[in-house]
Amino acid sequence: MSLNSTPNSERIHIGIFGRRNAGKSSLINAITGQELAIVSDTAGTTTDPVSKAMELLPLGPVLITDTPGLDDEGELGLLRVQKSYRVLFKTDIALLVTDSTRGISELDREILEKLKKYGIPYIKVFNKCDLLDKIPEPKADEIYTDALRGTNIYELKEKIGALLNLNNESVRICADLLSPSDIAVLVVPIDKAAPKGRLILPQQQTIRDILEADATAVVCKEHDLRSTLESLNKKPKIVITDSQVFSKVSADVPDDIMLTSFSILMARYKGDLEENVKGVTAIEKLDDGDKVLISEGCTHHRQCDDIGTVKIPRWLTNYTGKKLQFEFSSGGTFPEDLKPYKLIVHCGGCTLNEREMKYRIACAKDSGVPITNYGICIAYTQGILKRSVEPFEYIHSLLD
Repeated sequence: MSLNSTPNSERIHIGIFGRRNAGKSSLINAITGQELAIVSDTAGTTTDPVSKAMELLPLGPVLITDTPGLDDEGELGLLRVQKSYRVLFKTDIALLVTDSTRGISELDREILEKLKKYGIPYIKVFNKCDLLDKIPEPKADEIYTDALRGTNIYELKEKIGALLNLNNESVRICADLLSPSDIAVLVVPIDKAAPKGRLILPQQQTIRDILEADATAVVCKEHDLRSTLESLNKKPKIVITDSQVFSKVSADVPDDIMLTSFSILMARYKGDLEENVKGVTAIEKLDDGDKVLISEGCTHHRQCDDIGTVKIPRWLTNYTGKKLQFEFSSGGTFPEDLKPYKLIVHCGGCTLNEREMKYRIACAKDSGVPITNYGICIAYTQGILKRSVEPFEYIHSLLD
């Protein structure tokens, strides 16, 4: 992943949903201008979500996903429907596609209710409008298209763009903590889980955000931090570290320099920092036999001392002195039933988009299960949480 490439987690996710044979695949081909999805008169041709990353004006970088029909049947059909709903929960804009000659069905109404429940902006797309004798006047949230002939595809793109408030500036990773000419020191151990020759995604994104703030990023490994700080002729504004070396870095950073971690920044950037800080205190209530879910948004080759499956369980066990049961999830999978767990510890979610990360947090809240974040959990068990959230004033009262 280069610094000039937009990761999927930072793109606007556009999901195309509807019944089988409504013309969803034709629609995504028309929008992208490519033969991305197979088009057939046979219902159920799309068996897995198909995604395309592209630039779509006026939105910019987007990820468009075609999904299997939500009315699919049989055992395999149920699995396909489940995949479609997993796409739904990370969708920023939904296109509900229906055959103009059939209109809105009861299933379509159920989908609309889910979209409304989760606050997902949507457009009702009445496709195959060429089969109608007369095209009705569309409502504000509707459009009539003929994907095969390209009818109203340009207008649909414009309508998608109008759905988002393009002037709404999203939360920054760390730029709001910096002023021009400030120095931010990034402590970056060479992560064995990262592909050779590049930094992991949160580190890339943080460097970019620092540069956009007209500040200076200085990068070093944990063993070089002390000498790096001594070599600077100006005191850094903040030190941002990989959470795995939090304890060592905290010992090396003077108290008058702000300190936090990439994981904690990601919790604020696309999750819910306040909820994560509240959730971490559940560690004090853990008892023998309690189940703890460790969840990662990505999948990677596990190392012998993997942070999610080895280090965090070890730190939690040592801190609590209890015989805990650990279960793990990764990638696009997240348990539907969270009630068996006494605590969920989630990664920073750098590969997940904001909507999916917040959906997972909402699922935990709905189930009454405390949820926290890798970096917050590590800082708490090592006794440095209060210092690590010092840059965020609205969090201070939670720790008093």
